Amino acid sequence: MSVGNENLSELVHNYEPINDVHVATGKRMVAAKGAWMYDENGDRYLDMLAGYSALNFGHKNPHIVEAIKTQLDTGLTLGPRSVRTTEGDLFAQELGALTGFEMVLPMNGGAEAVESAIKTARKWGQEVKGVPNEDANIIVMENNFHGRTTTIISFSDDESARNGFGPFTPGFRRVPFDNIEAVEDAIDENTVAVLFEPIQGEAGIRVPQPGYLRAMREVCTREGVLMIADEIQSGFGRTGKNFACDHEDVKPDIMIVGKALGGGMIPSSAIVANRDVLGVFHPGEHGSTYGGNPVAAAVGRAAIALLQSGHYENNVRQRGNQLMAGMEQLIGHGVTEVRGKGLWVGVDIDPDLMTGHDVAVKLFARNVIAKEAHEQTLRLSPPFGIMPHEIEYAVNQVRDILYITGNK
Repeated sequence: MSVGNENLSELVHNYEPINDVHVATGKRMVAAKGAWMYDENGDRYLDMLAGYSALNFGHKNPHIVEAIKTQLDTGLTLGPRSVRTTEGDLFAQELGALTGFEMVLPMNGGAEAVESAIKTARKWGQEVKGVPNEDANIIVMENNFHGRTTTIISFSDDESARNGFGPFTPGFRRVPFDNIEAVEDAIDENTVAVLFEPIQGEAGIRVPQPGYLRAMREVCTREGVLMIADEIQSGFGRTGKNFACDHEDVKPDIMIVGKALGGGMIPSSAIVANRDVLGVFHPGEHGSTYGGNPVAAAVGRAAIALLQSGHYENNVRQRGNQLMAGMEQLIGHGVTEVRGKGLWVGVDIDPDLMTGHDVAVKLFARNVIAKEAHEQTLRLSPPFGIMPHEIEYAVNQVRDILYITGNK
C-alpha cells in the first residue's frame, strides 16, 4: 500500500537545522571526505564543525576505514564482555599508555562515559573515603556541558535542556567556572569529586586563566576528592596537545574521553583512571552491551595511532593560529570577542547584528558548515587536516556575511 508524503515518518526535531531538509532542495548530505561534505547535487561544503570534534582526523580517514574493514573481515564484531578479545585487550593497553592510567572502562557515547564517571566517584566516595551512601556530593561548573541524560541535566544550567524533564537527580553543587576559590568553598566532608571541562566547549570555547588546572589539581589532592576532567571534546589533539590538561602538565584522577576516539565512525567513549579508583567496581555493578566491542576497539586503536604519529600536531597549531588571527581581525566589525586553543575557536557575534545561529545558516548557504554555541557564539572546530586556503575561505565567508549585514 502506498503512503502519501504527509504520512512519512521523520526525525525528531531535537536539533535546530541550518539547512532546509526538504527533498526538493537537494541539500541533504550523502558523502564526505577529508574536510568536505557533499550533498545530493554533488555540491561540496567545508566542514568547520567536524562532528563537534568527533571527526578530528577527517571524514573517511583511510586508517580508520581500514581498521573497520579489517575487523569486520574477522567476523568478530561483538561478544559478551565476560569473554576477552584481542582487540579489547590491546585497546585498553594502548589507551592506558596514551593517557598514563592503569585501567580503562569502555562505553559508547560521551554522556554514557560521564554517567560512568559519576558512578565511579560515588562508589569510590563510599568505599574509599567513607562517605555515607546517600550523602555524597559532586562539584560541577556553571555553564557546563557533559551531555543530556537525566542525571547530567540535573546539574546543568541550560534551561532548554532542563525544562520539562524533572524531577532531577540530587547530589551536585554548581560553582562558577575558572574560579578556584568557589571550588574550595563548596567542598565539604561529603564531597567526592569535582567534575569539569578543562575548556568549556558548548559554553562558547571558554578557556580558563593560566594556572587554573594546576590549582584544581592542588585543591583536589589537598581535600581528598577526585579530579574528573571531561576531555570528550577537548581531547585527542583538538587544543594542540593530546589532552587539554597537558597544557599545564596536570593529570586528573579520572579522565573522560570520547568523540574522536571513535574516528567519527563508531560511537566510542571511555573513562580512564588508576586501580585505586576504577578498582572499586565489582562484577555486575556496571556494564555496557556494546562498550569496548572489537570494532570500536579497533577504531580506537587506529585513532590513538593517528594521534601519536604527530602527523597532525603542527597543522592543528598552525591552522589554529591562522583561524584565530582571521577571526580576531573581525573584532569591532560584527565580532565582539574571539577565544580558543589549538584548532578550536569561539567567535562572539555582535547581538545588534545577528545571532550565532543566523551566521551558521548564512554560512551553509555559502557552502560552509558551522554551528552556534548558545545564542551568540559561532563555534569553529574543523578536521585537523584542513588546508590554509580552506581556513582562508571560511574566514572570508564569515567576513562577507558580517560586512554585508552590517552595511545594509
